[in-house]
Amino acid sequence: MKVAPLPDDGAEGVNQIWRDAKLRGVGMKRAKTLITAAEHSVGSKEAPETARIELRHLLGDMDVYTSRLEELLRSIEGKLREIKGIGLATVSGFIAEVGDIGRFDNPKQLQKLAGYAIVANDSGKHNGESRISYRGRKRLRYVLYEAAISLIGKNAEFREIHEYYRTRKKNPLKKMQSVVAVACKIIRVFYTILTKGVDYDANKLMGDIRRPQIQTA
Repeated sequence: MKVAPLPDDGAEGVNQIWRDAKLRGVGMKRAKTLITAAEHSVGSKEAPETARIELRHLLGDMDVYTSRLEELLRSIEGKLREIKGIGLATVSGFIAEVGDIGRFDNPKQLQKLAGYAIVANDSGKHNGESRISYRGRKRLRYVLYEAAISLIGKNAEFREIHEYYRTRKKNPLKKMQSVVAVACKIIRVFYTILTKGVDYDANKLMGDIRRPQIQTA
């Protein structure tokens, strides 16, 4: 777009860009196809010089926003990857699905987005019981589920939380239910870190399960 923004720049210009970038599987035939498609879609022959200037400004703005986004992502990645068991794939997948986390007022909205909202089960013999809705972004739900499995296996705090959910005296959870509960815990941890700018604190995380144990004692 920077070198050959308009169809008038010709297939030769497009092909030269590809050759300079050392791309494979491209050539004049594909360049001509691209130019033909552009002429019948975005191509405009009115005020070409004005169009070039406008495109140059837009591309410059995009570079600035891209740079800011990359800086933000590096900051976010650094904070979330302080949690043992959280990898780049989880961070990238979460951010890609959630977008601007500031548009959410609380973690429950994120939980609903992922399809992990708790709803009443009104089907057959399970009438009156609770279940998760599964009405949300399937990809986000998958990212959080995989993150939960990884944390249970690699992170001592989340593993202890998983065991607590499964063995507590009041309302113990089955294994799969506990994994989902851990995924919801991840949502709350991510939300707090990203909205408040705080670092991961294992002691605060464990406070949720230790306080009930102390009260019981």
